[in-house]
Amino acid sequence: MRMYDLIEKKKTGEALTKEEIDYIIKGFTYDSIPDYQMAAFLMAVYFKGMNSEETANLTMAMAKSGELLDLSEIDGVKVDKHSTGGVGDKTSLILGPMVAATGIPVAKMSGRGLGHTGGTIDKLDSFPGMKTNISKEMFVQNVNTIKLAIAGQTANLAPADKKIYALRDVTATVDNISLIASSIMSKKIASGADAIVLDVKTGSGAFMKCEEDAFKLAKEMVDIGNNLGRKTYAILSDMNQPLGHAIGNALEVKEAILALQGNGPEDLMELCYLLGSYMLLAAGRTTNIEEGRELLKENINNKKAFEKFKEFIKAQGGDESYADNIDLLPKARIIRPVTLKKRGYIEAIQTEEIGLATMILGGGRETKESVIDLAVGYIIDKRIGDYIDENTVIGYIHGNDEDKIEASLNRFTKAFIISDEPVENIKLIKGIVTKEGITII
Repeated sequence: MRMYDLIEKKKTGEALTKEEIDYIIKGFTYDSIPDYQMAAFLMAVYFKGMNSEETANLTMAMAKSGELLDLSEIDGVKVDKHSTGGVGDKTSLILGPMVAATGIPVAKMSGRGLGHTGGTIDKLDSFPGMKTNISKEMFVQNVNTIKLAIAGQTANLAPADKKIYALRDVTATVDNISLIASSIMSKKIASGADAIVLDVKTGSGAFMKCEEDAFKLAKEMVDIGNNLGRKTYAILSDMNQPLGHAIGNALEVKEAILALQGNGPEDLMELCYLLGSYMLLAAGRTTNIEEGRELLKENINNKKAFEKFKEFIKAQGGDESYADNIDLLPKARIIRPVTLKKRGYIEAIQTEEIGLATMILGGGRETKESVIDLAVGYIIDKRIGDYIDENTVIGYIHGNDEDKIEASLNRFTKAFIISDEPVENIKLIKGIVTKEGITII
């Protein structure tokens, strides 16, 4: 088998076999295939695409390039949830305890944030002593004991994906649906999940700005999961405004705790109940979405989900008293109200700009080496469709550095587009994707 012949084959639009894809991924991972040939292959895929079988084989080849977590020692169906990333997305902190409180094991591998999207592992750093770099033995034991563990991804999880992504990033081949889908799903498969629920974001604060493209990506990932024997569902959700009110690590943790205590924002809870209901359905705990929603609501109302969250924090070495008293969590030195000095209806929010404004404060990473300030961020009280005037406080900035606050506010305030005419708020849930197809809501 020669890489030259496989590049030629894909260049002419032919489908590659499983053995050919395995050869490419193994060769590139272990340096027998050079960067320039892999770059040519990626460009051929970009223009000619891959069918569903090829994409599933590519996903599995990348998953098998490193450690495949064996979670067979964990009792029950392990369900994982993955978000494609957004602004104010703290759903994992709420979903994990909510679902675990029903008796379903949640064994979640999560990452740190890069750029304008926050990472679950960074948020958990808000609890003193919290360990997310835990051994596999402790991970399995915690899931079996309390039904919940969240750990950082190991360095040897789908290393081929990491290497290929770095090459895609410099060869203008990032935005190909098959390559994006296989990249995301290879890590989910390698993480050992039996079933997967995907939250695919679309809009100004998402990776997939176009709704049509987001549906294509969701369908591709659902097909991959089901082709590889994992029951997979996807929810398409809006990211044209931040999810909930809080943006920034400790601020999002506080909002997640309030949500678990029954005081969460309506949009955040709507998404969590829907994602959680599909997690319960995928695990066989319920037979329909309505049953799952009622079960999850019950565990919020009776505080079982909140108690499960504290149990999880304690089990991984964190100080659970911070959940009982959120004033103990990291707090910014400077908190100021924000006004826009404009009159009218909020027509649109450039949500990615909100995320970048938070990054300027120190709440996100420009590079992997950046040190995050857990305390900084924004609380936004106004949504699309709300009327404001020159003195309306739309939210609060939380910062620790005057220069960063000024630079951040300059970006933040420009993210809001104001209209003289009334504007309707945006629908949060765009659609559901299952192996049967797409349902647009």
